[in-house]
Amino acid sequence: MAKRLFSGNEAIAQGAIEAGLKFFAGYPITPSSDIAEYISRELPKRGGRFIQMEDEIASAGAIIGASLAGAKAMTATSGPGLSLMQEHIGFAVMVEAPTVFVDVQRGGPSTGLPTFPSQGDLLITRWGTHGDHDLIVIYPNSVSECFYLTVKAFNLAEEYRTPVIILSDEIIGHMREIVELPETVEQVYRKTPDGPPEEYLPYEVKEGDVPPMAAYGSEYRYHTTGLAHDETGFPTHNPEKVKALIERIIRKITGNRDKIADVEIVYPEADYMIFALGSVSRSAREAIEELREKGVDIGLFRPRVLFPFPETQIRKISDRVKKIFVFEMNQGQIVHVVERVTDRRKIKWFGKSNGEIITPEEIEGVVMEDI
Repeated sequence: MAKRLFSGNEAIAQGAIEAGLKFFAGYPITPSSDIAEYISRELPKRGGRFIQMEDEIASAGAIIGASLAGAKAMTATSGPGLSLMQEHIGFAVMVEAPTVFVDVQRGGPSTGLPTFPSQGDLLITRWGTHGDHDLIVIYPNSVSECFYLTVKAFNLAEEYRTPVIILSDEIIGHMREIVELPETVEQVYRKTPDGPPEEYLPYEVKEGDVPPMAAYGSEYRYHTTGLAHDETGFPTHNPEKVKALIERIIRKITGNRDKIADVEIVYPEADYMIFALGSVSRSAREAIEELREKGVDIGLFRPRVLFPFPETQIRKISDRVKKIFVFEMNQGQIVHVVERVTDRRKIKWFGKSNGEIITPEEIEGVVMEDI
């Protein structure tokens, strides 16, 4: 394996290229801009295309178009840009276009704190676009995970024909660590049709819940719309067909929840558990070791795949532990999801949204005060 010193943003960019990225469209925004900068330099060397668009809305539309044309496609932004992309994310869900959206979080709302860390976008990734849907959200906590989980994001997008959002934050995006780069990585590609073109129905599912996907410009001609549609791809108001469509695009994700799940549990048999994500989980990891030296039997529950939420895994923890401490850099977002699937009487929450990271000392203090 080759070793490289990367920032988190650079590792995401390199991971995307290794995963088979062929098209990137983006608009510069702090603290994600170096993803676009790196890809603009390196992707053309691999035969890919980079385009700087006029804004985030156009960027999201461009990568959906590239995906429909058969290319692995990605954009990168931060909270304000993700807000603008929500309509297109919903469109990608509806037309089932494999796409990857990177959100390097910063303080908000609005322009907020462009150069400071935050975790204020946790819920918008899952419920930001309107309508009933599901999608996949991934959140690394190290530079190495930025690389490997980006590869995973592309593979999941292709396997399930869905947008995948990679969450990061200003600290993870800008910190630098050594990454061991493999010679090759697994590359998953979407299923394609193999029948006669004249018989092709773009949303017909004969096996599983993910229809084969032809590329625009191929011999398979078809229609795409954000309207509710049947297997032909044309709009329908038929209640049964609409019901079947919505249930299928949700089921292809939630029905594979345990297969998609990726959770790190440190000291799984501990009496107490900390729930943390991204850079906060790094503080939590240090705090846990300090607390254990003081005799506190405590562990860490950290989803690498945040959505679909790892309900089975967190319920098992909740049934056994005395308390779950939830730490997040916001005024209380993911705690609501944790409470929904656990015994909320066991939940203790702590958050900050002033641009400062939650420190190991703060975590240690909250835990010691409550046990």
